[in-house]
Amino acid sequence: MVTKLHQILAVESGVRTQAQKDLTAAHHGLQKAEMISGYQKSYEPLKEDGDKLPTEGKLLQTRVPDVIRGTAAILERMYDVTATRDYGTSRARADVVVDGAVLLKDVPVTFLLWLEKKLEDLHTFVTQLPTLPADTEWTWDAAQNCWKNRHEIKRARTNKIVYPLVLYEATKEHPAPVKEITKDEVVGYFTEILYNGGLQMQDVKNLKERVEKLQESVKFAREKANELEIVDQKVGGTLLRYVFGGTP
Repeated sequence: MVTKLHQILAVESGVRTQAQKDLTAAHHGLQKAEMISGYQKSYEPLKEDGDKLPTEGKLLQTRVPDVIRGTAAILERMYDVTATRDYGTSRARADVVVDGAVLLKDVPVTFLLWLEKKLEDLHTFVTQLPTLPADTEWTWDAAQNCWKNRHEIKRARTNKIVYPLVLYEATKEHPAPVKEITKDEVVGYFTEILYNGGLQMQDVKNLKERVEKLQESVKFAREKANELEIVDQKVGGTLLRYVFGGTP
C-alpha cells in the first residue's frame, strides 16, 4: 500500500500516544492478582440427606495470553507506523529556495522539521533585539565601534556664591550693616556624549523579515518533501511473532 508521507506524520503521534496509554493500562491490569485468578468450589455431602450447598466461584477476568495478543496488536500498529515514517523520511528531501535561489539543496525532511522549530526561536531572538532610542539622533563612532549621539549634550554646573549686601549707608556714628546673600551661579558646563550598542530599528526590521522569509521557504520545502509517496512498512508482525510466537 502506498501512502503520502504527510499522512503518516499526521497519525503517527496519535498512534504512539494511544499505544502508550493502552500498554500502561494492560500492564497495570496484570499487576492485580485478582484479575488473573478465579475458582470454582462445589460441595458433596457424605450422606444422601446431607446439606445441599450451591456451587461457589469467581470467573477469571483476565487471561495473560489474551493480554499478550492485545498488546501485540497495539505494538504492531505502532511499530508499522513508526517504521513507515522513518523509512519514508530517509528518502524525503527538498530544496530550500529563497527569492528564487537555492539556499540549501536536497535537505532531509527530518532536518526541515527540526529547522522549522528552531527558526521560531531565532525569530523571537531577532524580534527582541535592542534598538537605538528614537528620541536621539545617532551617528556611528568607528573608534568606539558603536553609536553615539550626533549632538553633544551640554549641561550647566551651578554653585552657590556668597555676596555681601549693604543694607544702608554707614554714618559717622554707625558702620554700614552688611548681610550675606547666596546666589546660584553657573560655574561651568558638563559635556555629555551618549553611546549605545543597539541596532537601528530598520536593521532589526530587515533581520526579522529575512527570518520570516526563511521560515516560509523551509515550511514550503517541508510540505514538498512530505508529498513523497512511501510504501507502508509491515515490520511489527515479524518482530512480535518472534517474541510471542510460543505463547498459547
